[in-house]
Amino acid sequence: MPRGRAGRDLVGLTVLALLFVRPSHPYELHRLIVETHKDYITGLPRSLYHAVDRLTKEELISPVETTREGRRPERTVYELTAEGAAELRSRVRRLLEEPDHDVTAFLAAISLMGCLPPEEVGRCLRTRAATLEGQIVSCDAHLSGLAETGLPALLTLEVECARSLRAAELDWVRGVIARLGSGELTWSDATRTGLLEEGR
Repeated sequence: MPRGRAGRDLVGLTVLALLFVRPSHPYELHRLIVETHKDYITGLPRSLYHAVDRLTKEELISPVETTREGRRPERTVYELTAEGAAELRSRVRRLLEEPDHDVTAFLAAISLMGCLPPEEVGRCLRTRAATLEGQIVSCDAHLSGLAETGLPALLTLEVECARSLRAAELDWVRGVIARLGSGELTWSDATRTGLLEEGR
């Protein structure tokens, strides 16, 4: 899969993040996705197994052992490769930095941002905030231009809505940046992977 499309592969991204916590087999990954409320993932379990196959072919994850308990089907345990860990961090950074019309990708990045150190998350969010500020300025200019045309308000509502949504997101992002800066929101190298398992 081309890297551009891979960046929006939220099932694959989540598999990488969960294997960042520890090696697991797909059945356990499925359970963790459900228990940690990764509600942005759809099409389970088929989408999960497709993602595991795809990530294996891309050598981002690799099988480490296959076990069988009693009459249960064989279960293959996978682990994250070094390339997979680098890809995980790259994808999460990109989704945190770049605003998108699809908010689902941002929600996924927030859910998985514990795989990055707090200072890196702060840098990503500052980049996002700067982009949002520019988009709001652009919306204001657009609205000003539309006002000069005398168009009825009904025809400018979508631009007003887009501006309001960006402003609300910017306000939230600035709040998280402030909490990171003050130390109110933080995690260490020793504990950050455990954040991915909270909510169980």
